[in-house]
Amino acid sequence: MPAISMDIATEQSLFDKRVSEIEASWKTPRQAHLVRPYSARTIAALQNSIPQTYASSIQADKLWSQLNEHRKNKTCELTYGATDPIQVSQMVKHQQTVYVSGSLCGVSEVSTPGRDAADYPWDTVPKVVDKIFRSQLWHDQRQRQIPMSTPESQRAQLENWDYLAPIVADADMGFGGLTSTAKMAKAFVEAGVAMIHMDDLATGMKRFSMGMGRTAVPTSEYVTRLTAVRMQFDIMGASTLLMCRCDSATCDFITSVIDPRDHPYILGATKDVEPLASAIFSAVSTPEYQAIRKDWVDKAEVMTFDEAVQAVASPEQFSEYKSKVFEEVTPMSHRRKLAKFITGQDIFWDWELPRSADGQYMWKPTIQAAIERACAVSTLGDVTWARIDAPTWPGLVEFHTKVTAASPNRLFGFGYVGGYNFAAAGFSDEQVLSLHKDLAALGVVWQLQPIWVQMALNDVTNKFGAMWQQDGIGGWVRDMVKTGWLAGVDGGHKMGYSGGFLADSLAEAVAGREMLL
Repeated sequence: MPAISMDIATEQSLFDKRVSEIEASWKTPRQAHLVRPYSARTIAALQNSIPQTYASSIQADKLWSQLNEHRKNKTCELTYGATDPIQVSQMVKHQQTVYVSGSLCGVSEVSTPGRDAADYPWDTVPKVVDKIFRSQLWHDQRQRQIPMSTPESQRAQLENWDYLAPIVADADMGFGGLTSTAKMAKAFVEAGVAMIHMDDLATGMKRFSMGMGRTAVPTSEYVTRLTAVRMQFDIMGASTLLMCRCDSATCDFITSVIDPRDHPYILGATKDVEPLASAIFSAVSTPEYQAIRKDWVDKAEVMTFDEAVQAVASPEQFSEYKSKVFEEVTPMSHRRKLAKFITGQDIFWDWELPRSADGQYMWKPTIQAAIERACAVSTLGDVTWARIDAPTWPGLVEFHTKVTAASPNRLFGFGYVGGYNFAAAGFSDEQVLSLHKDLAALGVVWQLQPIWVQMALNDVTNKFGAMWQQDGIGGWVRDMVKTGWLAGVDGGHKMGYSGGFLADSLAEAVAGREMLL
């Protein structure tokens, strides 16, 4: 194969032109809120020589407009998780967006279903997005064909749904290192996604049993993970949206203490007891493990280092200590020296003793920790989502108002936990009914129930199965044909919905006959 022959000066001129185009796009209102740690020149050097365009960008720009319109009007989009094109075809009658949940995909789209442990193949969710987006294109095509084959005087009576609802998808924690994360982001863009969300959880440590919940990664790893996504979008020249999800308000552990920004929330033992890992080594069952862990935490008097300082310092001493550690990010080594200088004593506090059997450090989940993480990555993403499984109204207000103060006009997302006891958390019935509106007033423009479809399909299938077994075709005619689903609901019996008219039109076109206009 012959080598590529190009004048060096021409090559450099074309490259510089591309750099200028990238820099200009980054200054547009659509992307001006983003701050990259790399240059346009770096991105230009990483791009292909043949420019690519993606439907993902069109859908992302559409979603961006929708969400900002909601913010302007203090309203919100209410959507839910789905994995099936049939479900999605009906969602568009009520929802502006479609959510593809990793949890749902882990139940319905893999060979071995399981709990939401994000242990399915990394391309599972991108493949579901691709399936749904292709179905959206088909519905859009067959709906477009019908009015274009109908006289203008009769078109006003036809259905007209926006089947191209932007897809928001769950990217979990990126499924591996930075190259894996970048490849996953690329697959999502190619599939037609409008926005993905990525969290700060540790790969392979999303546990729900043995008293061990979620495990966060250090803030620095969270930043580089999201940077990899943003860089991949830029390399592809895609304007795909990135929602930065922060789970640190619900985590029990963190993988490393390498980042000083995390040090205020690491828990340590203030009593010199045997390590937690040694105490639980002989546990043979989950209940026994949980009991041993709870007893150990009580005996070790686990707390953060700042709390340990407060326990031994006078109010004046602690006030001086806090004023100094708040001045800048203070590593634990400096905190120890400062505490000793102010109090005159070494404070026993050991973050190694509470480490789990897997080596995780114990973490204190707080709203403030989530706020700091959200602010640390805000310039890399377009939307912020704090996963708060047990929300209280003061906590919700604190998070969203403080992040908004740091990033004005910030867009927020929020997911509801299905079985949460709002009454026990202090919400009245009236507050729950208006919660989505109250959150919208705080800038939470995208809200979802991620797993409703799973419950709904189980429920409707169970009810129909019982009816069919008892009444057979008589029940079908009674409940479905005369008054139910077949009396007007979309389905295979409707020529328009099933694409019958589109198939006929394609045959007519092959035969050389024009559509009726």
